[in-house]
Amino acid sequence: MFGNPFRRSKTGARQPETRSNLENPSVSISDESIVSFVGLGDMSASGEVVTIDSALGVPPVWSAVNFLAGTLAALPLHLYEMSGKSRKKSKRPLAKLLRANINDECTSFEWRKHLFEQVFTGGRSYTYIIENGNGEILELLPLDPNKTKPKRINGRKVYEYRGGGKLERYPASKVIDIPFMLKADGISHRSPILSSKDTIGLAQAVTKYGSKFFQNGGVPPFTITGPFKSAGAISRAGADMTEAVRQAAATRSLALAVPDGHKIEPLGADPEKTQLIEVKRFIVEEIARLFSLPPVFLQDLSRGTFSNTEQQDLQLVKHTLTRWAVQFEQELNLKLFGPQNTKYFVKLNLDGLLRGDFKTRMEGYARAIQSGQMTPDETREMEDRPPIGGAAAKLHMQGAMLPIDKLGQKPSIGHNGGPPLDGSDDGDSETNKKDSNDGT
Repeated sequence: MFGNPFRRSKTGARQPETRSNLENPSVSISDESIVSFVGLGDMSASGEVVTIDSALGVPPVWSAVNFLAGTLAALPLHLYEMSGKSRKKSKRPLAKLLRANINDECTSFEWRKHLFEQVFTGGRSYTYIIENGNGEILELLPLDPNKTKPKRINGRKVYEYRGGGKLERYPASKVIDIPFMLKADGISHRSPILSSKDTIGLAQAVTKYGSKFFQNGGVPPFTITGPFKSAGAISRAGADMTEAVRQAAATRSLALAVPDGHKIEPLGADPEKTQLIEVKRFIVEEIARLFSLPPVFLQDLSRGTFSNTEQQDLQLVKHTLTRWAVQFEQELNLKLFGPQNTKYFVKLNLDGLLRGDFKTRMEGYARAIQSGQMTPDETREMEDRPPIGGAAAKLHMQGAMLPIDKLGQKPSIGHNGGPPLDGSDDGDSETNKKDSNDGT
């Protein structure tokens, strides 16, 4: 599904990818991605080493990445073709490739979810475009971000891919590149996780502290004072009390015996005074800020109401999903069709977010049909239903609508039972009026 696009046999079939290991000299030690590749990370101010894997162990980070990647991957992706001033859905093979499966091993949903997961963790994703001799796109193959490095050679951007013990160099026009945020050089990128290592490191430390606290049955660290006669006695007393606490936690015992003359006092801060719960809630808010997500989508309903939750839903679409959709669409349009293209374009349909809201969808369709913006067949197509044709393929509008200057006027009757098309009198107006007055 993911790998080196040039690992192919003479018949054109892809061969199993040979992944590099730490002893393989083809992996450049100077490469920035080597940090993630060997499992290392940055040390945070809390003393925690932050890596992508450790950050995903923090529930708010996991929820944010999974939610954004899954939501963007679930949006319908269509290929359109311009016909004059109107557009229509294209029936080219590329449309099926983008909508259904990008190659014979990977669906479109899997590709896009994996793509955005890399963006929201490591900060970038790459996809190689495979074409035949006629320039037709056959497949899309995701590249491992840890083995791909963009650089400039003679002023032109290229992508170097190290896989299977071989260095391949791809032109920028053949690689779909989605960065989270670029650095000043316009080539290297920033990872949202590693750039926020202190916040995520604090989250990791709080999670570990809470785990250790409850591992001991909720008993905080403590000191033992008493009539100890030697250093060995102190050591034995500490070991005995530690084991007693563990056994009490395992057996859920409520009593802990202390030898006569000895005293136990808590060591360190009281968890209640450290505001552990408040810190964890603050971390959720910080992670939400990091990914531009309303807190309600990280399952934080502490300040959620019926009205502001609905507004957060609108904020998600307007200020978060829309910009990622535009970046994704423009990158695909540039790399799939070239900078001179004016005929084809791809588009993510944000209306797909209403897929589970039947009532709102139906009301929207009804208004679009009644106002002459959509035909009934167009709305049926959006619901994956077959077209009816005939009147359903035409635009409709309510007949009661009139120009403002015609309001209150009695329309004249034309020869076909309706008002004259040119607005002139057909000569029968007086007769009709007389007949009307006579009751005939």
